[in-house]
Amino acid sequence: MPPSDTAERASAAAWGNAITPILADDALLALLEACGLPTADLGAAHCTTFFGCRRDGRLIGAVGLEPLGGAALLRSLAVADTGRGAGLGVALVARAEQEAVVSGARQVFLLTTTAAPFFARLGYRPADRGAAPAEVAATTQFAGLCPASATLMVRPALDSDGHTDQDHRR
Repeated sequence: MPPSDTAERASAAAWGNAITPILADDALLALLEACGLPTADLGAAHCTTFFGCRRDGRLIGAVGLEPLGGAALLRSLAVADTGRGAGLGVALVARAEQEAVVSGARQVFLLTTTAAPFFARLGYRPADRGAAPAEVAATTQFAGLCPASATLMVRPALDSDGHTDQDHRR
């Protein structure tokens, strides 16, 4: 998932090995809550895989991916103030997209109320909520946790490397 800006891409690459799978523990819940993101559906039975990055033992960034067959829902991208502006958010999204490809997803969807421009730079495009695949519409995020005013965005046609046809044309 190449960001459009070369400096942003280089910054994101520097985080690669620091991003690892994490549990939905108290540190994750605290980060999500500090960033104003919902946590109500993150119980033991939830099927989201989370990835995170720690600095000095503190979780400074995280993202979740909910595999849904041919689609996946990217959720809960959160970066603490101390980790912002250094490409961590871009790197977290890239890691989640890699996992989406491994899980068999060809499209990655997300809902956002504040970060549409950020995700647009990463190749996501606004989508009609009424046309969302049934498996996406059935998620707790879509059906109730995120407000109806949240923008649905999609990054279509991921190949085995996590790239789209548009990426290959650059």
